[in-house]
Amino acid sequence: MQLGLILGDQLSRTLPTLRRLNRDRDLIVMAEVWAEARYVPHHRQKLFNCFSAMRHFAETLASAGWRVQYFPLDGATAHGSLREAVEAVITEHRIDRIVVTEPGEHRLLTDVASWEAHFGCPVEVLEDTRYLISLTDFAAWADGRNALRMEYFYRWMRQRTGLLMTEDNQPEGDQWNFDADNRRAWRGDPAPPAPLLFEPDSIDQSVAAMIDDRFSDGWGEVQPGLWPVTRSQAESALTHAVRHLAHFGDFQDAMANDQPWLFHSRLSSALNQGLLSPLEVCEAVADAYYREHIPLNAAEGFIRQIIGWREFVRGLYWCLRLYEPQNSLDHHQTLPHYFWTADTRMNCVHQAVSQTRAYGYAHHIQRLMVTGNFALIAGLAPEAVSEWYLSVYVDAYQWVERPNTLGMALHADGGRMTSKPYAASGQYINRQSDYCKTCWYKVKDTTGPRACPFNGLYWHFLMRHQDRFRSNGRMGLMYRNLDKKSEAERDALWQQGEQLIARLTSL
Repeated sequence: MQLGLILGDQLSRTLPTLRRLNRDRDLIVMAEVWAEARYVPHHRQKLFNCFSAMRHFAETLASAGWRVQYFPLDGATAHGSLREAVEAVITEHRIDRIVVTEPGEHRLLTDVASWEAHFGCPVEVLEDTRYLISLTDFAAWADGRNALRMEYFYRWMRQRTGLLMTEDNQPEGDQWNFDADNRRAWRGDPAPPAPLLFEPDSIDQSVAAMIDDRFSDGWGEVQPGLWPVTRSQAESALTHAVRHLAHFGDFQDAMANDQPWLFHSRLSSALNQGLLSPLEVCEAVADAYYREHIPLNAAEGFIRQIIGWREFVRGLYWCLRLYEPQNSLDHHQTLPHYFWTADTRMNCVHQAVSQTRAYGYAHHIQRLMVTGNFALIAGLAPEAVSEWYLSVYVDAYQWVERPNTLGMALHADGGRMTSKPYAASGQYINRQSDYCKTCWYKVKDTTGPRACPFNGLYWHFLMRHQDRFRSNGRMGLMYRNLDKKSEAERDALWQQGEQLIARLTSL
Protein backbone atom coordinates (compact mmCIF):
# COMPACT_ATOMS: atom_id res chain seq x y z
CA MET A 1 0.00 0.00 0.00
CA GLN A 2 1.19 3.51 -0.84
CA LEU A 3 0.59 6.49 1.44
CA GLY A 4 -0.14 9.72 -0.38
CA LEU A 5 0.26 12.87 1.72
CA ILE A 6 -1.68 15.94 0.53
CA LEU A 7 -0.77 19.33 1.97
CA GLY A 8 -3.08 22.24 2.69
CA ASP A 9 -2.03 24.18 -0.42
CA GLN A 10 -2.39 21.18 -2.72
CA LEU A 11 -6.18 20.97 -2.91
CA SER A 12 -6.39 20.13 -6.60
CA ARG A 13 -7.92 17.10 -8.31
CA THR A 14 -5.04 17.29 -10.82
CA LEU A 15 -2.41 16.96 -8.10
CA PRO A 16 0.42 14.63 -9.21
CA THR A 17 0.02 12.63 -5.98
CA LEU A 18 -3.50 11.64 -6.97
CA ARG A 19 -2.35 10.64 -10.43
CA ARG A 20 0.38 8.47 -8.94
CA LEU A 21 -1.87 6.61 -6.48
CA ASN A 22 -4.32 3.77 -7.02
CA ARG A 23 -7.78 4.64 -5.72
CA ASP A 24 -8.59 1.03 -4.85
CA ARG A 25 -5.38 0.13 -3.02
CA ASP A 26 -3.70 3.23 -1.64
CA LEU A 27 -4.35 5.58 1.26
CA ILE A 28 -4.50 9.38 1.30
CA VAL A 29 -3.44 11.20 4.45
CA MET A 30 -4.30 14.80 5.28
CA ALA A 31 -3.49 16.42 8.61
CA GLU A 32 -4.01 19.68 10.44
CA VAL A 33 -0.90 19.89 12.60
CA TRP A 34 0.32 22.31 15.23
CA ALA A 35 3.68 22.93 13.60
CA GLU A 36 2.04 24.34 10.47
CA ALA A 37 -0.60 26.26 12.41
CA ARG A 38 1.87 27.93 14.75
CA TYR A 39 5.22 28.38 12.95
CA VAL A 40 4.20 32.01 12.44
CA PRO A 41 1.26 33.74 14.14
CA HIS A 42 -1.14 33.13 11.26
CA HIS A 43 -4.18 35.32 10.82
CA ARG A 44 -7.18 33.42 12.15
CA GLN A 45 -8.94 33.84 8.79
CA LYS A 46 -5.96 32.15 7.10
CA LEU A 47 -6.25 29.21 9.49
CA PHE A 48 -9.97 29.02 8.85
CA ASN A 49 -9.50 29.08 5.07
CA CYS A 50 -6.86 26.35 5.21
CA PHE A 51 -8.63 23.97 7.55
CA SER A 52 -12.08 24.43 6.02
CA ALA A 53 -10.76 23.94 2.49
CA MET A 54 -8.78 20.87 3.58
CA ARG A 55 -11.81 19.27 5.22
CA HIS A 56 -14.00 19.99 2.22
CA PHE A 57 -11.37 18.53 -0.11
CA ALA A 58 -11.01 15.40 2.01
CA GLU A 59 -14.78 14.96 1.89
CA THR A 60 -14.74 15.37 -1.89
CA LEU A 61 -12.04 12.72 -2.26
CA ALA A 62 -13.87 10.31 0.03
CA SER A 63 -17.07 10.83 -1.97
CA ALA A 64 -15.12 9.97 -5.11
CA GLY A 65 -14.07 6.63 -3.61
CA TRP A 66 -10.66 7.44 -2.18
CA ARG A 67 -9.57 6.04 1.18
CA VAL A 68 -8.78 9.14 3.25
CA GLN A 69 -7.36 9.29 6.76
CA TYR A 70 -7.83 12.81 8.06
CA PHE A 71 -6.42 14.22 11.30
CA PRO A 72 -8.25 17.37 12.49
CA LEU A 73 -6.74 19.52 15.20
CA ASP A 74 -9.89 19.15 17.28
CA GLY A 75 -10.08 15.40 16.78
CA ALA A 76 -9.23 12.56 19.13
CA THR A 77 -5.68 12.47 17.76
CA ALA A 78 -4.01 15.76 16.86
CA HIS A 79 -0.38 15.67 15.79
CA GLY A 80 2.40 18.15 16.30
CA SER A 81 3.89 17.81 12.82
CA LEU A 82 3.30 16.20 9.43
CA ARG A 83 6.05 13.73 10.20
CA GLU A 84 4.19 12.62 13.33
CA ALA A 85 0.96 12.21 11.37
CA VAL A 86 2.68 10.06 8.74
CA GLU A 87 4.37 8.03 11.46
CA ALA A 88 0.99 7.33 13.10
CA VAL A 89 -0.34 5.93 9.83
CA ILE A 90 2.76 3.84 9.18
CA THR A 91 2.40 2.35 12.64
CA GLU A 92 -1.14 1.18 11.83
CA HIS A 93 -0.71 0.13 8.20
CA ARG A 94 1.85 -1.68 6.13
CA ILE A 95 3.12 1.12 3.89
CA ASP A 96 5.42 0.28 0.99
CA ARG A 97 5.97 3.82 -0.27
CA ILE A 98 5.22 7.42 0.69
CA VAL A 99 4.18 9.68 -2.18
CA VAL A 100 4.05 13.47 -1.92
CA THR A 101 3.98 16.29 -4.42
CA GLU A 102 6.93 18.60 -3.75
CA PRO A 103 6.04 21.16 -1.07
CA GLY A 104 6.09 24.80 -2.09
CA GLU A 105 8.15 25.81 0.93
CA HIS A 106 11.81 24.99 1.44
CA ARG A 107 11.46 24.14 5.13
CA LEU A 108 8.89 21.42 4.34
CA LEU A 109 10.85 20.02 1.42
CA THR A 110 13.91 19.76 3.67
CA ASP A 111 11.87 17.84 6.24
CA VAL A 112 10.37 15.48 3.64
CA ALA A 113 13.86 14.78 2.27
CA SER A 114 14.77 13.17 5.60
CA TRP A 115 11.74 10.90 5.80
CA GLU A 116 13.14 7.99 3.81
CA ALA A 117 15.97 7.49 6.29
CA HIS A 118 13.68 8.15 9.27
CA PHE A 119 10.89 5.76 8.26
CA GLY A 120 12.98 3.19 6.41
CA CYS A 121 10.49 3.47 3.58
CA PRO A 122 10.88 4.84 0.03
CA VAL A 123 9.65 8.43 -0.34
CA GLU A 124 8.72 9.61 -3.82
CA VAL A 125 8.60 13.40 -4.24
CA LEU A 126 6.77 14.34 -7.42
CA GLU A 127 7.22 17.52 -9.40
CA ASP A 128 4.36 19.97 -8.87
CA THR A 129 2.98 20.34 -12.40
CA ARG A 130 0.18 22.73 -11.44
CA TYR A 131 2.29 25.77 -12.30
CA LEU A 132 2.74 27.12 -15.81
CA ILE A 133 6.50 26.58 -15.82
CA SER A 134 8.64 23.95 -14.15
CA LEU A 135 11.52 24.93 -11.92
CA THR A 136 13.85 23.21 -14.38
CA ASP A 137 12.58 25.37 -17.24
CA PHE A 138 12.81 28.50 -15.11
CA ALA A 139 16.42 27.69 -14.22
CA ALA A 140 17.17 27.18 -17.94
CA TRP A 141 15.61 30.57 -18.75
CA ALA A 142 17.59 32.23 -15.95
CA ASP A 143 20.89 30.59 -16.79
CA GLY A 144 23.49 33.02 -18.09
CA ARG A 145 21.40 36.16 -17.60
CA ASN A 146 23.12 39.08 -15.91
CA ALA A 147 19.86 40.13 -14.25
CA LEU A 148 16.56 38.37 -13.74
CA ARG A 149 13.76 40.80 -14.55
CA MET A 150 10.08 40.01 -14.57
CA GLU A 151 9.30 41.98 -17.74
CA TYR A 152 11.51 39.76 -19.92
CA PHE A 153 10.26 36.62 -18.21
CA TYR A 154 6.68 37.80 -18.70
CA ARG A 155 7.13 38.34 -22.43
CA TRP A 156 8.67 34.90 -22.74
CA MET A 157 5.74 33.41 -20.84
CA ARG A 158 3.23 35.18 -23.08
CA GLN A 159 4.87 33.57 -26.09
CA ARG A 160 5.11 30.23 -24.31
CA THR A 161 1.43 30.14 -23.32
CA GLY A 162 -0.03 32.05 -26.27
CA LEU A 163 -2.08 34.19 -23.89
CA LEU A 164 -3.10 37.52 -25.45
CA MET A 165 -0.96 36.80 -28.50
CA THR A 166 -2.00 37.27 -32.13
CA GLU A 167 -1.78 34.59 -34.79
CA ASP A 168 1.60 35.96 -35.91
CA ASN A 169 2.92 35.69 -32.33
CA GLN A 170 2.70 39.40 -31.53
CA PRO A 171 1.16 40.85 -28.36
CA GLU A 172 -2.44 41.99 -28.59
CA GLY A 173 -2.62 45.76 -28.99
CA ASP A 174 1.03 45.79 -30.18
CA GLN A 175 2.20 46.27 -26.59
CA TRP A 176 3.48 43.78 -24.07
CA ASN A 177 2.60 45.85 -21.05
CA PHE A 178 -0.20 48.33 -20.33
CA ASP A 179 1.05 49.22 -16.86
CA ALA A 180 0.94 52.92 -17.72
CA ASP A 181 -2.84 52.54 -18.08
CA ASN A 182 -3.20 50.87 -14.66
CA ARG A 183 -2.54 53.88 -12.46
CA ARG A 184 -5.72 55.95 -12.25
CA ALA A 185 -6.75 57.12 -8.81
CA TRP A 186 -10.31 56.18 -7.83
CA ARG A 187 -12.47 59.10 -6.70
CA GLY A 188 -15.73 57.27 -6.01
CA ASP A 189 -16.93 56.48 -9.52
CA PRO A 190 -17.61 53.89 -10.87
CA ALA A 191 -18.97 52.02 -7.87
CA PRO A 192 -16.96 48.87 -7.04
CA PRO A 193 -18.82 45.55 -7.11
CA ALA A 194 -19.92 43.94 -3.87
CA PRO A 195 -17.76 40.94 -2.91
CA LEU A 196 -19.17 37.49 -3.59
CA LEU A 197 -19.94 35.78 -0.26
CA PHE A 198 -20.74 32.13 0.42
CA GLU A 199 -23.23 30.50 2.77
CA PRO A 200 -21.30 28.69 5.53
CA ASP A 201 -22.06 24.97 5.81
CA SER A 202 -21.61 22.58 8.72
CA ILE A 203 -17.89 22.12 8.00
CA ASP A 204 -17.36 25.89 8.00
CA GLN A 205 -19.24 26.24 11.27
CA SER A 206 -17.25 23.44 12.88
CA VAL A 207 -13.92 24.93 11.78
CA ALA A 208 -14.93 28.42 12.93
CA ALA A 209 -15.80 27.02 16.36
CA MET A 210 -12.46 25.20 16.48
CA ILE A 211 -10.57 28.40 15.58
CA ASP A 212 -12.40 30.28 18.34
CA ASP A 213 -11.55 27.53 20.82
CA ARG A 214 -7.98 26.57 19.88
CA PHE A 215 -6.76 29.96 18.57
CA SER A 216 -8.56 32.40 20.82
CA ASP A 217 -5.23 34.19 21.31
CA GLY A 218 -4.72 34.56 17.56
CA TRP A 219 -4.73 37.72 15.48
CA GLY A 220 -7.47 38.84 13.15
CA GLU A 221 -11.16 38.21 12.68
CA VAL A 222 -12.82 35.11 11.22
CA GLN A 223 -15.65 35.45 8.72
CA PRO A 224 -16.87 32.13 7.29
CA GLY A 225 -18.09 32.61 3.75
CA LEU A 226 -15.73 35.48 2.95
CA TRP A 227 -13.35 33.43 0.80
CA PRO A 228 -13.94 30.34 -1.38
CA VAL A 229 -13.02 27.08 0.36
CA THR A 230 -14.32 24.55 -2.19
CA ARG A 231 -13.71 23.99 -5.88
CA SER A 232 -17.33 24.93 -6.63
CA GLN A 233 -17.05 28.17 -4.68
CA ALA A 234 -13.75 28.97 -6.39
CA GLU A 235 -15.34 28.49 -9.80
CA SER A 236 -18.14 30.86 -8.79
CA ALA A 237 -15.56 33.35 -7.52
CA LEU A 238 -13.74 33.18 -10.86
CA THR A 239 -16.95 33.79 -12.80
CA HIS A 240 -17.83 36.71 -10.54
CA ALA A 241 -14.34 38.20 -10.78
CA VAL A 242 -14.20 38.10 -14.57
CA ARG A 243 -17.69 39.58 -14.82
CA HIS A 244 -16.54 42.60 -12.79
CA LEU A 245 -13.00 42.99 -14.14
CA ALA A 246 -13.68 45.79 -16.63
CA HIS A 247 -12.37 48.55 -14.34
CA PHE A 248 -9.52 46.56 -12.85
CA GLY A 249 -7.06 47.84 -15.43
CA ASP A 250 -7.75 51.50 -14.80
CA PHE A 251 -7.80 51.29 -11.00
CA GLN A 252 -5.40 48.43 -10.35
CA ASP A 253 -3.10 50.67 -8.29
CA ALA A 254 -5.81 52.76 -6.61
CA MET A 255 -6.48 52.91 -2.86
CA ALA A 256 -9.34 54.49 -0.94
CA ASN A 257 -10.57 54.90 2.62
CA ASP A 258 -12.74 52.01 3.79
CA GLN A 259 -12.59 50.29 0.39
CA PRO A 260 -10.68 47.04 0.87
CA TRP A 261 -11.66 45.41 -2.44
CA LEU A 262 -12.28 48.04 -5.15
CA PHE A 263 -11.97 46.12 -8.45
CA HIS A 264 -9.63 43.33 -7.40
CA SER A 265 -10.57 39.71 -8.05
CA ARG A 266 -9.92 38.18 -4.61
CA LEU A 267 -8.80 34.94 -6.29
CA SER A 268 -5.26 34.69 -4.88
CA SER A 269 -6.26 32.58 -1.87
CA ALA A 270 -8.04 30.00 -4.06
CA LEU A 271 -5.12 29.98 -6.51
CA ASN A 272 -2.51 29.44 -3.82
CA GLN A 273 -4.51 26.65 -2.15
CA GLY A 274 -4.93 24.82 -5.45
CA LEU A 275 -8.69 25.31 -5.83
CA LEU A 276 -8.08 27.11 -9.13
CA SER A 277 -5.32 26.61 -11.68
CA PRO A 278 -3.42 29.61 -13.04
CA LEU A 279 -4.08 28.61 -16.64
CA GLU A 280 -7.85 28.33 -16.26
CA VAL A 281 -7.94 31.73 -14.57
CA CYS A 282 -5.88 33.38 -17.30
CA GLU A 283 -7.86 31.71 -20.08
CA ALA A 284 -11.13 32.91 -18.55
CA VAL A 285 -9.80 36.49 -18.49
CA ALA A 286 -8.42 36.28 -22.03
CA ASP A 287 -11.73 34.88 -23.25
CA ALA A 288 -13.58 37.81 -21.66
CA TYR A 289 -11.31 40.19 -23.56
CA TYR A 290 -11.88 38.45 -26.89
CA ARG A 291 -15.62 38.54 -26.25
CA GLU A 292 -15.24 42.30 -25.66
CA HIS A 293 -16.47 42.05 -22.09
CA ILE A 294 -13.36 43.69 -20.63
CA PRO A 295 -10.75 46.07 -22.10
CA LEU A 296 -7.22 45.01 -22.97
CA ASN A 297 -5.53 46.94 -20.16
CA ALA A 298 -7.67 45.03 -17.64
CA ALA A 299 -7.00 41.62 -19.22
CA GLU A 300 -3.28 42.24 -19.71
CA GLY A 301 -2.79 43.74 -16.25
CA PHE A 302 -4.50 40.78 -14.62
CA ILE A 303 -2.73 38.09 -16.65
CA ARG A 304 0.61 39.79 -15.96
CA GLN A 305 0.03 39.27 -12.23
CA ILE A 306 -0.42 35.51 -12.79
CA ILE A 307 1.98 34.40 -15.53
CA GLY A 308 4.39 37.23 -14.80
CA TRP A 309 4.76 37.93 -11.11
CA ARG A 310 3.30 34.73 -9.63
CA GLU A 311 5.36 32.35 -11.75
CA PHE A 312 8.40 34.63 -11.60
CA VAL A 313 8.55 34.87 -7.80
CA ARG A 314 8.21 31.10 -7.46
CA GLY A 315 11.18 30.65 -9.76
CA LEU A 316 13.21 33.22 -7.85
CA TYR A 317 12.34 31.65 -4.51
CA TRP A 318 14.05 28.43 -5.55
CA CYS A 319 16.61 29.70 -8.08
CA LEU A 320 18.00 32.48 -5.85
CA ARG A 321 17.42 30.65 -2.57
CA LEU A 322 15.25 33.48 -1.28
CA TYR A 323 14.09 31.28 1.57
CA GLU A 324 17.42 32.16 3.22
CA PRO A 325 17.88 35.36 5.31
CA GLN A 326 18.53 38.48 3.24
CA ASN A 327 19.50 41.95 4.51
CA SER A 328 21.66 43.72 1.93
CA LEU A 329 20.77 47.20 3.24
CA ASP A 330 21.66 46.28 6.82
CA HIS A 331 18.28 47.32 8.24
CA HIS A 332 17.51 46.37 11.84
CA GLN A 333 14.71 48.57 13.19
CA THR A 334 12.07 46.75 15.23
CA LEU A 335 8.65 46.19 13.67
CA PRO A 336 6.35 48.85 15.21
CA HIS A 337 3.34 47.72 17.22
CA TYR A 338 0.90 49.42 14.83
CA PHE A 339 1.64 46.80 12.19
CA TRP A 340 -0.56 44.66 14.48
CA THR A 341 -2.82 47.21 16.16
CA ALA A 342 -3.32 49.81 13.37
CA ASP A 343 -2.96 52.38 16.17
CA THR A 344 -1.11 55.06 14.22
CA ARG A 345 -1.89 58.56 12.98
CA MET A 346 -0.56 57.61 9.53
CA ASN A 347 -3.92 57.02 7.86
CA CYS A 348 -2.54 54.95 5.00
CA VAL A 349 -0.91 52.49 7.39
CA HIS A 350 -4.00 52.53 9.61
CA GLN A 351 -6.24 51.70 6.64
CA ALA A 352 -4.01 48.89 5.34
CA VAL A 353 -3.53 47.23 8.73
CA SER A 354 -7.16 47.66 9.81
CA GLN A 355 -8.52 45.93 6.74
CA THR A 356 -5.82 43.28 6.98
CA ARG A 357 -6.92 42.51 10.51
CA ALA A 358 -10.56 42.35 9.44
CA TYR A 359 -10.19 40.31 6.23
CA GLY A 360 -6.64 38.94 6.00
CA TYR A 361 -6.31 40.96 2.81
CA ALA A 362 -4.73 44.02 1.27
CA HIS A 363 -4.11 44.41 -2.43
CA HIS A 364 -0.66 44.56 -3.99
CA ILE A 365 -0.20 48.33 -3.92
CA GLN A 366 -1.20 48.56 -0.27
CA ARG A 367 1.34 45.83 0.49
CA LEU A 368 4.11 47.28 -1.70
CA MET A 369 3.69 51.05 -1.46
CA VAL A 370 2.18 51.50 2.00
CA THR A 371 3.39 48.89 4.49
CA GLY A 372 6.28 47.71 2.30
CA ASN A 373 7.46 51.19 1.38
CA PHE A 374 7.27 52.29 5.01
CA ALA A 375 9.25 49.23 6.14
CA LEU A 376 11.90 49.97 3.49
CA ILE A 377 12.45 53.67 4.14
CA ALA A 378 12.16 53.27 7.93
CA GLY A 379 14.83 50.54 7.87
CA LEU A 380 12.75 47.78 9.48
CA ALA A 381 14.45 44.39 9.92
CA PRO A 382 13.65 42.26 6.83
CA GLU A 383 13.09 38.99 8.68
CA ALA A 384 10.57 40.62 11.03
CA VAL A 385 8.74 42.21 8.10
CA SER A 386 8.79 38.96 6.15
CA GLU A 387 7.31 37.06 9.09
CA TRP A 388 4.61 39.71 9.42
CA TYR A 389 3.59 39.41 5.76
CA LEU A 390 3.58 35.62 6.01
CA SER A 391 1.43 35.82 9.13
CA VAL A 392 -1.29 38.27 8.21
CA TYR A 393 -2.53 37.44 4.71
CA VAL A 394 -4.86 34.61 3.69
CA ASP A 395 -2.92 34.07 0.45
CA ALA A 396 0.56 34.13 2.00
CA TYR A 397 2.79 31.10 1.46
CA GLN A 398 6.53 31.33 1.81
CA TRP A 399 7.36 30.72 -1.87
CA VAL A 400 5.35 33.76 -2.95
CA GLU A 401 5.71 35.95 0.15
CA ARG A 402 9.49 36.01 0.65
CA PRO A 403 10.55 37.06 -2.88
CA ASN A 404 7.91 39.79 -2.91
CA THR A 405 8.88 40.99 0.56
CA LEU A 406 12.65 40.60 0.58
CA GLY A 407 13.20 41.31 -3.10
CA MET A 408 10.54 43.70 -4.27
CA ALA A 409 9.37 45.56 -1.16
CA LEU A 410 12.57 45.73 0.91
CA HIS A 411 15.37 45.37 -1.68
CA ALA A 412 16.99 43.12 0.92
CA ASP A 413 18.21 40.72 -1.77
CA GLY A 414 20.73 43.24 -3.10
CA GLY A 415 18.76 43.96 -6.25
CA ARG A 416 18.63 40.45 -7.65
CA MET A 417 14.87 40.76 -8.22
CA THR A 418 14.39 44.46 -9.00
CA SER A 419 16.75 47.04 -10.46
CA LYS A 420 15.90 49.71 -7.86
CA PRO A 421 14.18 49.91 -4.48
CA TYR A 422 10.49 50.85 -4.42
CA ALA A 423 11.06 53.86 -2.19
CA ALA A 424 8.54 56.71 -2.39
CA SER A 425 7.42 59.73 -0.45
CA GLY A 426 3.90 60.48 0.69
CA GLN A 427 3.23 62.14 -2.67
CA TYR A 428 2.87 58.73 -4.34
CA ILE A 429 0.24 57.66 -1.81
CA ASN A 430 -1.53 61.00 -2.24
CA ARG A 431 -1.71 60.51 -6.02
CA GLN A 432 -3.08 56.98 -5.79
CA SER A 433 -5.53 57.38 -2.90
CA ASP A 434 -7.67 59.66 -0.76
CA TYR A 435 -5.85 58.57 2.40
CA CYS A 436 -3.95 61.84 2.83
CA LYS A 437 -7.11 63.98 2.83
CA THR A 438 -8.18 62.62 6.22
CA CYS A 439 -4.73 62.05 7.70
CA TRP A 440 -3.46 63.87 10.81
CA TYR A 441 -0.16 64.39 9.04
CA LYS A 442 0.26 66.89 6.20
CA VAL A 443 1.48 65.26 3.02
CA LYS A 444 2.77 68.55 1.58
CA ASP A 445 5.12 69.10 4.53
CA THR A 446 8.57 67.49 4.64
CA THR A 447 9.74 68.79 8.02
CA GLY A 448 8.01 69.71 11.25
CA PRO A 449 5.90 67.80 13.81
CA ARG A 450 2.99 67.17 11.43
CA ALA A 451 4.98 66.51 8.26
CA CYS A 452 4.10 63.22 6.58
CA PRO A 453 6.53 60.59 7.97
CA PHE A 454 6.87 59.05 4.51
CA ASN A 455 8.45 62.29 3.29
CA GLY A 456 11.16 62.59 5.93
CA LEU A 457 11.93 58.87 5.86
CA TYR A 458 12.13 58.87 2.04
CA TRP A 459 14.77 61.60 1.92
CA HIS A 460 16.63 60.05 4.85
CA PHE A 461 16.65 56.69 3.00
CA LEU A 462 18.16 58.32 -0.11
CA MET A 463 20.84 60.09 1.90
CA ARG A 464 21.87 57.17 4.09
CA HIS A 465 22.13 54.82 1.09
CA GLN A 466 23.50 57.24 -1.51
CA ASP A 467 26.80 55.39 -1.81
CA ARG A 468 24.85 52.38 -3.01
CA PHE A 469 22.14 53.97 -5.16
CA ARG A 470 23.47 57.29 -6.53
CA SER A 471 24.98 55.52 -9.54
CA ASN A 472 21.73 53.63 -10.25
CA GLY A 473 20.41 55.01 -13.53
CA ARG A 474 16.80 54.49 -12.56
CA MET A 475 17.29 56.64 -9.45
CA GLY A 476 19.00 59.53 -11.15
CA LEU A 477 15.96 61.81 -10.94
CA MET A 478 15.61 61.14 -7.21
CA TYR A 479 19.18 62.18 -6.53
CA ARG A 480 19.00 65.17 -8.85
CA ASN A 481 16.02 66.38 -6.83
CA LEU A 482 18.02 65.83 -3.66
CA ASP A 483 20.97 67.74 -5.08
CA LYS A 484 18.77 70.71 -5.93
CA LYS A 485 18.14 71.28 -2.24
CA SER A 486 20.40 73.57 -0.28
CA GLU A 487 22.76 72.24 2.34
CA ALA A 488 20.47 73.66 5.04
CA GLU A 489 17.46 71.87 3.50
CA ARG A 490 19.33 68.58 3.33
CA ASP A 491 20.44 68.96 6.94
CA ALA A 492 16.83 69.62 7.98
CA LEU A 493 15.64 66.56 6.07
CA TRP A 494 18.35 64.42 7.66
CA GLN A 495 17.37 65.57 11.13
CA GLN A 496 13.70 64.99 10.34
CA GLY A 497 14.49 61.41 9.33
CA GLU A 498 16.63 60.85 12.42
CA GLN A 499 13.82 62.06 14.66
CA LEU A 500 11.24 59.88 12.89
CA ILE A 501 13.38 56.75 13.23
CA ALA A 502 13.97 57.55 16.91
CA ARG A 503 10.23 57.63 17.54
CA LEU A 504 8.96 55.03 15.07
CA THR A 505 6.72 53.46 17.71
CA SER A 506 4.78 56.69 18.28
CA LEU A 507 4.03 57.82 14.73
